[in-house]
Amino acid sequence: MTQPIYKLFLVALVAAAVQCGDVRADDPRETPLVRAVKRVKSAVVNIHSEKTTYDDGSVFAPRKGRKVNGMGTGIIIDPRGYIVTNHHVVSGVDVLTATLEDASTFDATTVSVDAEHDLAIIKIESKTPLPVMPMGTSSDIMLGETVIAVGNAFGYEHTVTAGIVSQLHRDVEVNETQSYRNLIQTDASINPGNSGGPLLNLAGEVVGINVAIRAGAQRIGFAIPIDDARMVIRDLMSTERLEGTMHGLLAKDYKRGGDRKLIVTRPEPGSPAAKAGFKKGDIVKRAGEVTVVDGVDFERALIGRDDVEPIEILVERDGKDERLKLALRRRSYAGQLATAVVEKTAADKDGRSWSVLGLKLASVDPEVVTGTRYRGGLKVAEVRAGSPAAKNGIRPGDVLVGLHVWETINAENVSYVLTHPRITNFNPLKFYIVRGRETLYGHLKLNRGEDKVASAN
Repeated sequence: MTQPIYKLFLVALVAAAVQCGDVRADDPRETPLVRAVKRVKSAVVNIHSEKTTYDDGSVFAPRKGRKVNGMGTGIIIDPRGYIVTNHHVVSGVDVLTATLEDASTFDATTVSVDAEHDLAIIKIESKTPLPVMPMGTSSDIMLGETVIAVGNAFGYEHTVTAGIVSQLHRDVEVNETQSYRNLIQTDASINPGNSGGPLLNLAGEVVGINVAIRAGAQRIGFAIPIDDARMVIRDLMSTERLEGTMHGLLAKDYKRGGDRKLIVTRPEPGSPAAKAGFKKGDIVKRAGEVTVVDGVDFERALIGRDDVEPIEILVERDGKDERLKLALRRRSYAGQLATAVVEKTAADKDGRSWSVLGLKLASVDPEVVTGTRYRGGLKVAEVRAGSPAAKNGIRPGDVLVGLHVWETINAENVSYVLTHPRITNFNPLKFYIVRGRETLYGHLKLNRGEDKVASAN
């Protein structure tokens, strides 16, 4: 990847420069800010991407593509290489790499995304466990509090800037399809390339995920509060979403300053959690080898577990520790499929949307999309774990209203797109869904095997 060359005017240095060494423990230069950066810098990754953009010519004519390089930042949230960043950093990319502080570079894959909240999980494969970013809370963040941004600013990796919390609860609309709620406003310099990186407090804990800047304004940047982000990440990291296994434990995060815990609301009747003996009010303290302070910790502790070997869960109940055995179960989609049958499933007769996209689709009343610009759509009845659809956050109940430049009112529309002779030119395949009153979009990255399946007649 070609890096831009900037003309820099450097101050002349004396020949006998002082060599840098370890800062002494009593060195007055080692301020709380310095200590905070030292604590977290190895858990920040620099993201570089490459995507292909096309002109707006006819979809039936050969399209000319050009390569565009992108950049962003990520935060390591699990030692196995799971990283959180912004959805807009990874959306539609062909190539994705992540560089650690020690300059080691890894190919990265997109695991799960939430376009609505502009968050995504990517993964790298490291032979050794990776350092995890210390998590703080945004529940007690103060106006005027010192905060630090670390990121890949303009491609300058691991750039550190500092400022204060300028205001809280900001709502920001970027464009017609992307808006944010409840953001932290800061005057710490947040530049292109900082997206997805941490906003830190002086304890070296992440309190926000940097997401946007105000165009044309200086020192006005925004970050998603980490408590809001962790609620989304919990869903992105769920074993049901990533691996098709379920536990049935309903629990809520409790965060008040340094007091952070996961409290059981209830186990779903008949679920693995109910069979394990979870009760309302239990405080989940540990899952396997993972210390649990919120739902993200609980979900990531279950990733990679099969549905045979139970995992030991340590809970606090009435002031005493209890040990439970939780055995995951493969999620049954019988209820969803029954709904699809009732609605006279007409989509995916040839199985292409399931094999290529990971979707089972059903007919839906056009009134569902009343109030939008779409004439109709197909209801998502099931999403295959690990599929392109699952990775892009499509959920059962969503209504698929378009693929690429075509509407998807019936099965024939979907089949037309997926068997189109130029399907490889549409990869990644843009999709449009209606969820409630919102229209969302994203890009489904099809692998070569899926392209071949789709093109076969």
